[in-house]
Amino acid sequence: MDTSPPQTETQARGVRYARELQTHLGWLDTFTGTALGVLAVASGIYTYLGVSSLLDENGAMSVFAAIAYSVAVSVGIFVFWSYMMRLFPAVRTAQARIGLLAAMGLGSLAIVAMSSWLNAAALAGSAAVEQHLAETVQRYQNSLERAHEVALTGQALERDVARVRQSFEDLSEQEASGNLSGLAGRGAVFRVLRQKAGELSALEAQIAAQTPRVDAAFAEGNALLSRMRALTVERGAVEPRSVEFSELAVQLQGHITQLRQLSVAPLVERAAQDLAASVVLPELDGSTAENRGDQAATITSVLDVLAQRATTLQKAARDVLALAPPPEVSYTPISSADAVILYAGNFVPSWAGAIAIDLLPAVLVFILAITQAAIRSGREGAAVEDTLTLAELRAALAAVRDVEVAMQHMPRDEVDTPAPPDNDKVHPLTGKSS
Repeated sequence: MDTSPPQTETQARGVRYARELQTHLGWLDTFTGTALGVLAVASGIYTYLGVSSLLDENGAMSVFAAIAYSVAVSVGIFVFWSYMMRLFPAVRTAQARIGLLAAMGLGSLAIVAMSSWLNAAALAGSAAVEQHLAETVQRYQNSLERAHEVALTGQALERDVARVRQSFEDLSEQEASGNLSGLAGRGAVFRVLRQKAGELSALEAQIAAQTPRVDAAFAEGNALLSRMRALTVERGAVEPRSVEFSELAVQLQGHITQLRQLSVAPLVERAAQDLAASVVLPELDGSTAENRGDQAATITSVLDVLAQRATTLQKAARDVLALAPPPEVSYTPISSADAVILYAGNFVPSWAGAIAIDLLPAVLVFILAITQAAIRSGREGAAVEDTLTLAELRAALAAVRDVEVAMQHMPRDEVDTPAPPDNDKVHPLTGKSS
């Protein structure tokens, strides 16, 4: 006689709800494995492309190595997520769920490490290398412009040299007319002034000769930059463009170095130091001792002025030398995988797609876990017979009929043989009572 309590309406609704979810899961399970396999194969294909970009050789062994790695990645992803989709929804204790969550996190990190970054390299590798080329061009342009700016600032010292030279020429003219030492003519004072004016005139000519060379070096550098900039956006494979880019970068670096060497600031500084230190004093040619005394006093004043002008000119040259030099730039070719990592912030969509194709099954794992929890909640408190589906009930009735048929075909003596008393225990192997 059935003594189980009658099923409540709430329990009945919960059982129907659980059966409905179970039906949906049964239908979804028919293609879940196939979908997971497709995701794993797609990830393996992009992994193969990423690995191929890292290998230096294109021989049969390299191709085989890339295929082996990508197949291993596909199998690993499929097996890992198959484990998670089967086991995580089935466990019930919090400890087991935490343990599987930790395993899922560790496995996800492993998948990202062995596959996702290679997928990103396959998706955005060429664009990342082009980004690297563009960044390098910008750095070279800044270095070239800075070197040109420093060189032009050095060329501006020509005006300072010309001003000092003009002042000595004016003083010599005054000496020739007798307005400086009081002795008209081209005597000792005149020759000292002309001597320093000639030195400054030679320095001025040297500075002026550097101007065309500075302009030519800057123009050639800009032409190289223009070609390098074009290489970053040209169509076609990025590898041959990188090779040409590297050759142009070497040439451009030479022009930047040339501009740094064309700066005349060190030359002006040395000339300013020599301006007052190397003075050839002529013999005083005054006719009287008084005149020679006036010449000596004038030459002393000229030397004082000369020292002041040299100090001013030296300070101007040191100001140029104190300018920040152009930054050192060197182009280092990198692979597409390294470029994707280096410029990851510029390729967030590619990284998101590369990671999503590997970790999307994690969402399915959580969906299954939530659904299985809902099924268990719907069956909570219901008796076993209340949770049987029609198919399960038919299977149970068929099993009962099979047992009845088997009982009918058994010999009568075996059917009617009474069971031994409880105190007589029969050994299962020997059949003897103990």
